[in-house]
Amino acid sequence: MSIADLYFMIAAAIVAGVAAWTDYRTGHIPNWLTLGALAVAPVAHFAVKFATTGSLDEAIVGAGFSLIGACVVGLVPVVLYRMGGTYGGDVKLLAAIGAICGTRLGIEAELFAFIVGSAFALGRLAYQGKLLRTLGNAFRLVFNPLLPKDKRVEVLPEMMTEIRFGPAIFVGVVGAVFMQWRPM
Repeated sequence: MSIADLYFMIAAAIVAGVAAWTDYRTGHIPNWLTLGALAVAPVAHFAVKFATTGSLDEAIVGAGFSLIGACVVGLVPVVLYRMGGTYGGDVKLLAAIGAICGTRLGIEAELFAFIVGSAFALGRLAYQGKLLRTLGNAFRLVFNPLLPKDKRVEVLPEMMTEIRFGPAIFVGVVGAVFMQWRPM
């Protein structure tokens, strides 16, 4: 791991931390943060590669891998967003993490975030006494498209439960960074 990789991981943790704080406080992740990180990350990867290797080709490849990381890491959240399972700020934040950290570390952070978010949601629902009802709603959402139209059960929006996912993304990023960090 290079010193540049360490700086990119620190930047990802800072972006995720600011997003977690604002999401926790307001329920929104600001566009200036997510879109700014998405715009700056490929340029930063280009600049770092060019400065360390002196090769324009290597720099273009570095920026390209940053863009690929954003697309790959953002793929699952986009699908969830289209299904109504997450919000746009979460999608943009995870794509930004992919652009900053790259595909492999971005996917690890995303996986950790989903695990943390799921554990928190299950614990909160159990504490509130809503776990079984919510699991029933989840099964309905999964199996409704497979049933004939006359057999489908409508799940009303007020029966849905939401959590703020920004803090889970922060914990996922910190966990992934911690797993990758090695003293130099």
